[in-house]
This record gives sequence, C-alpha cells and structure tokens, in this order.
Amino acid sequence: MRILGIDPGLQKMGWGIIESEGSSLRFLACGFVKTQTGLPLYARLAALDAGLSKVVQDWTPDIAAIEETFVNRNPASALKLGQARGAAIVAVARTGLEVHEYAANLVKKSLVGTGHATKDQVGMMIRTLLPASGKITEDEADALAVAICHAHHAQSYARVKA
Repeated sequence: MRILGIDPGLQKMGWGIIESEGSSLRFLACGFVKTQTGLPLYARLAALDAGLSKVVQDWTPDIAAIEETFVNRNPASALKLGQARGAAIVAVARTGLEVHEYAANLVKKSLVGTGHATKDQVGMMIRTLLPASGKITEDEADALAVAICHAHHAQSYARVKA
C-alpha cells in the first residue's frame, strides 16, 4: 500500500510517501509545498491545493493520512492552520482517496512510543525506520511520521471496515 502522509501548515505543508507491505516500510519520496507569506489567504490555499494535487498525480498513493489540528493559544493561527488543513484534505479527497486523520500525540506515540516526543526524537526514528530518506526537514519528517502511523493502524482499520 502506498501511503501519502501530510503535515498541514499554511507557510510550509510537508508531505511524505511510503510503501507499506506487512510490517515492512519503504521510503519513496518527501517534500513540502511552500506558500508566499505576502499573498492573500485564498492564493496561499490555492497554492497548497495545486501542490498537493501534483504530488498525488505524480506518486499515485493508495490512501492518505493527515495530522489533526492541535489547539493553539492564538485563535487566528489555529483558524488559518485549519483552513490549510481543509485545503489539503480537499486536494486529496478530490482524487477519490480516503483521508485518515490522526492526532499529533497518536502519531508520536506510534512512532516513538510516547505522545510527547520531541521533534528530534521523531526525526531520529524517521532516520532509523526509513534510512533512505536522507537529510529532511522537520515538516517532511512529520509527514512521514503520519504515513508510518497510518501504516501501523491500517490493518485495524481494514478489519473494522470488513
């Protein structure tokens, strides 16, 4: 199964593609969609939509997973992040892919073993589980972590769906 993991963000949205077969994971690609801060919100959301649509077209994932929005102290920032996340979900769902959502704590717990893992710990586990990923940004590592989280939970989802 080819999984697209998405780490939502308005400035920089990370994405990662892995292949999962049983308990085996294989790194395929990762990157990020960056928007220009001076553009109006609608143009930035359109850029995220276009960027993720191209990723789906180029890599043809079977399924997608995205990190849920966490509560932020700044309501305006939380709202903008939610809008960016919505644009990502629509970009992927428009192609007919299922989109699974995971809380940040569950992603970290699935990868590191604790829901309060640091960015460094997540990055270290990505390098351990997917050594072919090489040197990647935090946004890319977070997106790959979401994809791995889904790989770990996919068998349970399949059983429940059946």
